[in-house]
Amino acid sequence: MKPHSNILVYVLAALAALAPFAIDTYLPAFHAMSIDLGASDLQIQQSLTVYLLPYAIMTLWHGAISDAIGRIATIKWGLGVFVLASIGCAFAPNVETLWFFRALQGASGGAGNTVARAMVRDLFEGAQAQRVMATVQMLFGIAPAAAPIIGGVLLGIHWQSIFVFLALYAVISLWAAVMYLPETMPQEKRLKLSARNVLTSYKTIFSDGEFTKLCVSLGAVFAAFFVYVLASPIFLGRLLGFSPQQYGYLFVSTVCGMVLGSYLARWVAGKYTAKRVLSAAYAWMFLIVLLNVAVCYYLPINPVFNILPIALFNIGMALVMPVISLAALDRHPKIRGTAASGQAFMQMLFSTVSAGLVVPLMWGSVQTLAIAMVAFWLISWLVIRQTQLWKIA
Repeated sequence: MKPHSNILVYVLAALAALAPFAIDTYLPAFHAMSIDLGASDLQIQQSLTVYLLPYAIMTLWHGAISDAIGRIATIKWGLGVFVLASIGCAFAPNVETLWFFRALQGASGGAGNTVARAMVRDLFEGAQAQRVMATVQMLFGIAPAAAPIIGGVLLGIHWQSIFVFLALYAVISLWAAVMYLPETMPQEKRLKLSARNVLTSYKTIFSDGEFTKLCVSLGAVFAAFFVYVLASPIFLGRLLGFSPQQYGYLFVSTVCGMVLGSYLARWVAGKYTAKRVLSAAYAWMFLIVLLNVAVCYYLPINPVFNILPIALFNIGMALVMPVISLAALDRHPKIRGTAASGQAFMQMLFSTVSAGLVVPLMWGSVQTLAIAMVAFWLISWLVIRQTQLWKIA
């Protein structure tokens, strides 16, 4: 198979999208699940944190494991466990059992995303790598937007069907990976897997200030949008008055923003310097977060006014993500799997903090959610300005 074939890119994108699908597909079912499982809304919401924390921790290992046993074997183990965990979630009799299987989903679900990032850089170079990463990041970004729409439809059957869907998605993705992806970590390049070697590798990458800054910036800019996804049961249901089946009003528009931003990322690859792309995208996002604050504070709540800025923000977010992601992976080409793990860990760490702390504190009003978006964008902007990537003309 030729590494530039479209099907290979789509399989990598499908693997990357598994984790956000597992986060967001069941969001419309929160209320129904709380009734069936005899749990409070907060207990169901905390199943996000229960998923994200082991996801973030195991993300630190998935890349190192793929550097040791190969990319395809890591995908097999990760997605196989994820399928079993999804079935366990579907038939959980109480919230405690749901938490257990959500944690197992989190521990295994990051394998596809982490390995997919590493394989993009294994297979592609230069501007082509940026275009492929833009496609992968686009579908990674589309997944949290499209997933609640799918979840809303499946909720019409039963909330359990949402987790059956996740199991089927993982099975199909695993089959496609085995059928179409080449092994990009040959035996002679593999590293011995041990806790000591893993710790040494992470000491290497996280002592690299440039790598750490790039990862923090990437995680923060994604979190600026993701707070709205995590808060969607309250933001859309309580604040905007939507039913679960109407969540698409938010997510279709945010998908459109991501698609446009990813298209721009593909178009600018090889034509403009990273500094020029980043400067333009961060300036755009700055204008949008200010617009969002103004709308939330000075206009009455209106679905169009409150959703449109989020979609517009995603244009800039999708434009910068492949640029920052590739720059981080290029810092450590010999341990690219571990570097991909470190990058994914930082991104999910921001999401975990958002789910466990930021969202429950800020989802009470559209104004506080707008402030959360500003805060995450500001962190990303302040950090990216300190990187060599920003300073290179």
